[in-house]
Amino acid sequence: MIFSENDMEKLQNGPSWKYHVLAVITIFVWGTTFASTKVLLNHGLTPSEIMCYRFSIAYSLLWICSRRFFARNLADELFLALAGFVGGTLYFWSENTAIELSITSNVALIVCSTPVITALLAILFIKEEKLTKKLSVGSLVALIGMAFVVLNGKVLKFNPVGDFLALIAATSWAVYCVVLRRFDGKYSMWFITRKVFFYGLVTMLPIVCLDSEPLHLDAFTEPAVYLNILFLGVVASMLCFYSWNVVMENLGTIRASNYLYSQPIVSLVCSVVILHEPLTIIAAIGTVFILAGIYIAQHGFKLPHRQ
Repeated sequence: MIFSENDMEKLQNGPSWKYHVLAVITIFVWGTTFASTKVLLNHGLTPSEIMCYRFSIAYSLLWICSRRFFARNLADELFLALAGFVGGTLYFWSENTAIELSITSNVALIVCSTPVITALLAILFIKEEKLTKKLSVGSLVALIGMAFVVLNGKVLKFNPVGDFLALIAATSWAVYCVVLRRFDGKYSMWFITRKVFFYGLVTMLPIVCLDSEPLHLDAFTEPAVYLNILFLGVVASMLCFYSWNVVMENLGTIRASNYLYSQPIVSLVCSVVILHEPLTIIAAIGTVFILAGIYIAQHGFKLPHRQ
């Protein structure tokens, strides 16, 4: 067991509502990143190049918030390196490669199973994490809704390699969420987040170096490129990774991860509002299931009542 006995004390005392709000905001931002990434890909940037730029920006800015360089001991440093690798390099590389090999709906469906994998790992490695009835039922309802939204009437077409890489992406983010719980209260969250980006960059360099295409530095003359890179680096990476780490520390791994089910809703809203795609009945039903599942996971079957 790699976690202390009091890791989940905050859960037992009941977390503040502000962490739920922070989780919603973080997921909302992450749900919009597909549009920024698509713009950059259309301007010729490669997935590994985009990942390198956003991580470099985030790491550089985080030096302002935390100047400490090393963890207190080698074990903590190694776990931070593991978090940076699985939550940074492995997650983004496997997901982006999966999208290239398999159809988007397959990848989205598999990656959105992250909360289920996270719950299983949390139960195995975090002693105080319990999969309660409301968490189990809520997760199942949200998972069904997520399938409705992602598939939206489409038929799955399996690609063994691409789908396996999507599963690796889901598992790597789950491992990241579980590993981060080791550091509850031991270091500032700014330090932890900066170390995650540091080791993400270090383990990412071989992939960037092996990329057959040169860096597209000339593209930065276009506002659409540098504005989207800044958004991904400052907001979606630095701020959102920090906020997500704070959310997990205060809500617990399983409860926080249930909010990941709402990410397809954000993507759905963006596609309707920005891309003017039609909202189907299937997607609307799926949205209701997701919201209901998240509510059940957090509050059970009790209806909210006024004081």
